[in-house]
Amino acid sequence: MSNSPAGIDPRGPRFAASITTVLLIIDVYLALIGTATQTGTTLAQRVTDPAFLLLVVIALLFLWSVASPRTAPWGALFRSVVRPRLKPPTELEDPRPPRFAQGVGLFVSVVGIVLHLIGVPWALPIAAAAAFVAAFLNAVFGLCLGCELYLLLQRAGLIGRRSTAAV
Repeated sequence: MSNSPAGIDPRGPRFAASITTVLLIIDVYLALIGTATQTGTTLAQRVTDPAFLLLVVIALLFLWSVASPRTAPWGALFRSVVRPRLKPPTELEDPRPPRFAQGVGLFVSVVGIVLHLIGVPWALPIAAAAAFVAAFLNAVFGLCLGCELYLLLQRAGLIGRRSTAAV
């Protein structure tokens, strides 16, 4: 009997990354034309900035994906609408690296949100742009930076330790 979790269709995280990519590029654009790059803005201006509000929504979606991947909107949409129209996947992947990647996206977004709230200019568009690059690489090329980070940390023995049988 295996200790590994059930596998997921690897196309699901790429589908979610595609939607996230679109949301993040919109957020970067809004941040660049809004108050996120200006100095001397009031807290009220920063809180009502559309880029801030959108990044909060994106962060909440990342949180949802970490806390309850089965009910997260993009995964549910993929499973109910997209996957039935596709051939079955040729292989399944471990769900832990993509879930970790969602946590990395959450972390980057929250850092941008907090720094924006305390008045650091450019924090919001830089955080959104960093998350955009990661989501874009996953959506277009299947390169999940958060997954790679998970595997690196796993190899270092810092997370996801598995017991191995003696050879």
